[in-house]
Amino acid sequence: MLLSMTISDFAIVDRIDVEFSAGMTVLTGETGAGKSILVDALGLVLGERGGNGLVREGAKRAEFAAEFDLAGVPVAAAWLEENALDADGECLLRRVINADGRSRAFINGNAVPLQSLKAIGEFLVDIHGQHFHQSLGKSTTQRDLLDHFADAGPQVALTASTFLEWQSLRAELDALENAQADRASRLDLLQFQCGELAALDLQPGEIEQLQSDRARLLHAGRLADGVMQARALLSENDIGNAQSLVAEASRLIDALCEYDDALQSTAESLREADIQISEAADELNRYGDSLDMDPALRDRVEERLDAVQALSRKHRVEPEQLHEVREKLEKELYELQHADEISDKLRKDVADAESTYRETATALTRMRKEAATRFSHDVTVAMADLGMGGGSFEIAIRERATGNESAAGLDTIEYLISANPGQPPMPLSKVASGGELSRMSLAIQVIASDGSHIPTMVFDEVDSGVGGGIAEMVGQRLRDVASNRQVLCVTHLPQVASLAHQHYRIMKVSDGKVTRTGVDELLADDRVDELARMLGGVEITQRTRDHAAEMLKTGAGSERRAGKA
Repeated sequence: MLLSMTISDFAIVDRIDVEFSAGMTVLTGETGAGKSILVDALGLVLGERGGNGLVREGAKRAEFAAEFDLAGVPVAAAWLEENALDADGECLLRRVINADGRSRAFINGNAVPLQSLKAIGEFLVDIHGQHFHQSLGKSTTQRDLLDHFADAGPQVALTASTFLEWQSLRAELDALENAQADRASRLDLLQFQCGELAALDLQPGEIEQLQSDRARLLHAGRLADGVMQARALLSENDIGNAQSLVAEASRLIDALCEYDDALQSTAESLREADIQISEAADELNRYGDSLDMDPALRDRVEERLDAVQALSRKHRVEPEQLHEVREKLEKELYELQHADEISDKLRKDVADAESTYRETATALTRMRKEAATRFSHDVTVAMADLGMGGGSFEIAIRERATGNESAAGLDTIEYLISANPGQPPMPLSKVASGGELSRMSLAIQVIASDGSHIPTMVFDEVDSGVGGGIAEMVGQRLRDVASNRQVLCVTHLPQVASLAHQHYRIMKVSDGKVTRTGVDELLADDRVDELARMLGGVEITQRTRDHAAEMLKTGAGSERRAGKA
């Protein structure tokens, strides 16, 4: 679960340090106080995209850190170990966003790509946003929620990969069959082009060698003159050549070593210099003898380079890429020459890939149908708890038409509801009012979370649009979820806040020049005051405070009653 968060220089936040406990935690505050700021920060530390507008005015960077306890989340621990990011069971995620918008990500102190934060975050936190009901009518959202409830993630991924493999092979087969339409003319061209390249037979590293040979042949005279002069200076002059001068110096110093051992290292250096000069002279002799002044050889090198350049221009590539062109053209030529055999094999591969896809997609459909029955029943029960008694919820799973298969499977998903007894089920987005859609959204999110192994659930004002007794039912539903996982909830409803195990208040503080957001954990009387504020409006009376205290007492009692049950 989420243990703590640290936020600095984010929006109007100077610095916030928050520790979280198990159970249900609520975040409350006045309108405009920034109640969702912790949720926004958590999203950023889990890999959501950010920008330079997130950094507090005057600061160089915004920093976010979240620490998680991985007990009970073996899949997350295994992911960290697999990626060499484990650290004795710890999981510290950190994100830094600079004022210029550049971003860095860290896991247990190791720099990682942003995608890694997203990957580990999928095992740790599930965030449900306040505008979720607006996307609930989308078929992709409905399908993803059902798959989430069915715990079908691996099967969804397998279905997508087998579909892509099938489509890739189909595209390859189509390309081969299209190429056969002008097979004869293409064969003639390919045979000619491959013949040219084969005749050239350019070898690896040959271009560099040819260019080196050309440079040497073009300057052969200058090279020969320079080598001859150097040989004379080193050893061939009758007097004053380097070798004789160093040898004479070496003899003199050797004689002096008898009187002072300090000259031994100098004598050794002179002996080594004598040997090196002798070796250099021998190398120059061999090099001079190897110089070829033959004009015919120079012409052959130029002709070879011209041939390489001509074919490079013809195929519009660099000379070094000609061997790649040759391989590609020879492969295409082979495929055209053996098109019938290759087509037969590809057709079999396509059929096998389609069969594999349909098997995995059919298995996914079975998982969806089995989960849909449970999902529909649970949401229908939740609807009654949320003031929509007599209504019903169904999930329609329909088979896609042949030729309309997709990476998401062989079926389409649609949520249907009947808001009142006797009414036929209709698409959710067409029949639900704003308040009903908000309640349906909450019911579906809570039920979908039951199919997940993610330990921390975050609900950002998902209770908007409800009130009164329904609000208390919403709070009780969230508290029920918190019985086996951690729940964080941003709320404006006192009925929901009163049922929390932990309560934080978000508030703005201003000195008339600078405005900052702060977070306080509320205990005892402070919590009563906050609930009274949420209940009472401008003026808080003793009666309002008594009501708030009673709500807290009732909320605590709900857990004791649940425990006895």
